[in-house]
Amino acid sequence: MQQISISDIQRNLHKLKDFDIVEVVDKKRDEVKGYFVDSRYAQFIQELLEQQKHSKQIANKIAGSLKKYANPALIEEEKSAWQKQIKEKHQK
Repeated sequence: MQQISISDIQRNLHKLKDFDIVEVVDKKRDEVKGYFVDSRYAQFIQELLEQQKHSKQIANKIAGSLKKYANPALIEEEKSAWQKQIKEKHQK
């Protein structure tokens, strides 16, 4: 992947025109600051972001619905419940 520094972008903005994806690097701190992605990929990236947001919302709904059934007094027992179940299953 092509890398370009922040100062190089400031001096020569036209360089971004030749690439689809460019990694933007801060050379003083030696770290990646982000990526420049050509505008023709904007719709695709927007769809990916929406899918990720939707997945997080579903996970939060599930976690919230399970939390209301959790009994704080049984937390210690619940931590090893899966181990007990497997032992019982395989001891038969």
